Amino acid sequence: MPVANGNASPKISVVVPVYKVQGYLRACLDSILSQSFEDFEIVAIDDHSPDACGRILDEYAALDSRVIPVHLEENQGIGKARDAGALKSRGEYILFLDSDDTLADGALQAIADRLEATGDPDILLLNHVRTYWNNRVQASAAGELLASAGTDVFTALERPDFLTMFAVVWNRAYRREFYVGNNFIFTDGIYEDALMVYKTMLTAQTIAATDHVCVEYRQRRQGNSMRTPGRKHFGIFQQYARLFEFLDQHPETEPVRALLFERAASHYLFTLAREDRIVPKDRAEFFKLAAASYKRYKPKGFVLPEGSQGVRFQLLERGSYTAYAAVTAAGNTRRQVIQRATKVKTKLGKTAYNRLYRLHLRRPVDENLAVYAAYWNRGVACNPAAIYHKAKELAPNVHGVWIVRRDMVDNVPAGVDYVVANSPRYWEVMARAKYLVNNVNFPNNIVKRPEQVFLQTHHGTPLKQMGIDQQKYPAAAKNMSFAKMLERADKWDLSLTSNQHSTENWERVYPCAFEAIEFGYPRNDVFFRTDGDDVLRIRRELGIEDGKKAILYCPTVRDYQKGYVPRIDLERFCSELGPDFVVLVRTHYFYGADPRLEALQERGLIKDVSTYPVVEDLCLAADALITDYSSIMFDYACLDRPIVTYADDWEVYRKARGVYFDILSGQPGETPGATATDEDQLIEVFRSGAWNGSKAAELRAAFRERFVQFDDGNAAERVVRRLYLGQRETTPAVLPLDERTPAPAPGTLAQARIPRQPTGEHGLIDA
Repeated sequence: MPVANGNASPKISVVVPVYKVQGYLRACLDSILSQSFEDFEIVAIDDHSPDACGRILDEYAALDSRVIPVHLEENQGIGKARDAGALKSRGEYILFLDSDDTLADGALQAIADRLEATGDPDILLLNHVRTYWNNRVQASAAGELLASAGTDVFTALERPDFLTMFAVVWNRAYRREFYVGNNFIFTDGIYEDALMVYKTMLTAQTIAATDHVCVEYRQRRQGNSMRTPGRKHFGIFQQYARLFEFLDQHPETEPVRALLFERAASHYLFTLAREDRIVPKDRAEFFKLAAASYKRYKPKGFVLPEGSQGVRFQLLERGSYTAYAAVTAAGNTRRQVIQRATKVKTKLGKTAYNRLYRLHLRRPVDENLAVYAAYWNRGVACNPAAIYHKAKELAPNVHGVWIVRRDMVDNVPAGVDYVVANSPRYWEVMARAKYLVNNVNFPNNIVKRPEQVFLQTHHGTPLKQMGIDQQKYPAAAKNMSFAKMLERADKWDLSLTSNQHSTENWERVYPCAFEAIEFGYPRNDVFFRTDGDDVLRIRRELGIEDGKKAILYCPTVRDYQKGYVPRIDLERFCSELGPDFVVLVRTHYFYGADPRLEALQERGLIKDVSTYPVVEDLCLAADALITDYSSIMFDYACLDRPIVTYADDWEVYRKARGVYFDILSGQPGETPGATATDEDQLIEVFRSGAWNGSKAAELRAAFRERFVQFDDGNAAERVVRRLYLGQRETTPAVLPLDERTPAPAPGTLAQARIPRQPTGEHGLIDA
């Protein structure tokens, strides 16, 4: 990667305040580091972020010396973090960039070019776009204004129309000598941008502009502090009081006082009207304070704006909240009312609106009832199953009920309480259970009551693109409503992850208000709690002969294909491997029985384990795994056994489905072992011994370090203590990787007869 030129000052310092943005931070940093213009530094201020932001910054700093992380010992707020970054910066210009936003392609080059063309002004105004979760891009309102400036250089008093631009500090670049020399610092609280923008604009002697889109302003669906209601929004009055005090101290600014007063009053009304800022009980008080500020700072001869805004200004001057509320209510059109009614109806759902369900929803929540489901009600499986069994041990007062499909009832283990989906009792438990545990979403027609707690356990680590990221890939996005998907994810309270990679991605691709709990995957506990005798027993129950090496082959589903399509000539593959190997084949659970596999099994060439109920047993029995893009690789890595990636359709899959990293790159942390892209290569991987060689072991070690992060055999206990026992501390603590002991590999075990014992219920993996 390019690095800064020794101790020479860079042209631009990009100051990035960082706090609770682990899902967006990499995109922000990547957008800067990938710029064609390379004479910059990134001063990233970790504002004592409680998530992984600090570790991410250190990771980037280790790879590129232009990234300068600063870790604050306590949270100070975005303004003080920016101040720290500005003082630490060395560049000729300071560009503030929020850590959930990104720079557009060519932004720094466009900035540098315009600075040169305009003689290095005090402030360079920048264009931006708003980007939304559904990939909608909205141009800024200032585009034409910025374009009209050309290469002109001016002051704010000469061109006051530029004071009407969106008042944020990230849409302008500041000459560092001007900024630091005037001792500009941010004030406490939110709405600090407006004060800084107006003070710097009115102080600058030279201002220029570019209409090149430089910043991509992310409109976060959830998590934006400005969209969190509360008393903090009352701080807006103090910020504008400071602005008018500044104007009083600088009489030369009198020509723009009326314009700035109008901006302030409009900002008050905008904030008041936002339900995500001012809660109903605080609106009258907020209006009263806005009216007092209006009367105090109204300039002589102020002319009201035209239209409805002028009416609202008059109501502020009168101080009549009753009249304001009446006018606002009258402005609600019939269309808005219909939209709200439709939203409520959709939330309840047609089925959920039946009389029985509504009756149960009126009953109190049962504090000791938990509902479990997995893989769209396929049975007792995966992470929910492991949590269920651990809860019976540690929280026996919590009664667990499983939701199953009618055609899966016969597979429910004896002694497990269950209900059939959409049966009368189903509606009762769904309405009354305190706890909802699932590795997928519940149907749209399920109402999540405020008293209920929904734990989303997920069922894999994302290699393939997930959530809203799938919008760019037609094969994955067909027939999918992303708005409804996010409505379902809005019901999550807790999101379980097994590694930081998952935590970051879930936060970004499901932009909802859940809390991530980094406890590991309970379904993987068995990989650290199984001894050699059980490994041998499982192999014999599967019919694997002593001394043979078992290869588990688990291809994943293809979104661009219909039905199971064999990617290996299994007859040839088995023949080439020879009699010392046995191949276990497990297709994705979306596919039914395949007659081709059945025929090969009847001939004794393979073992078709596609319907075997406990995939963890298959992993324990296997000496090695062959897979492509299945999340089973991340789980199998817990065992520290060879993983071979066979990706014959990599380019097609990558373009049709999208991936988060290149599994074939051979880079540590991306590739888990030996790779092959055609059948001949795959055979050679085994013939040559590369599948179990030293290079494969080195790659596997790096892969495990990245992805076997929280899996240590105690994940289920941590979840139960957090969910059912209310213990927020991570107990037991996650063991260091080098202190974990996975189940022994079959090849290391002595061949001895052992008694048969029943296997545990662990369930399916997203293979």
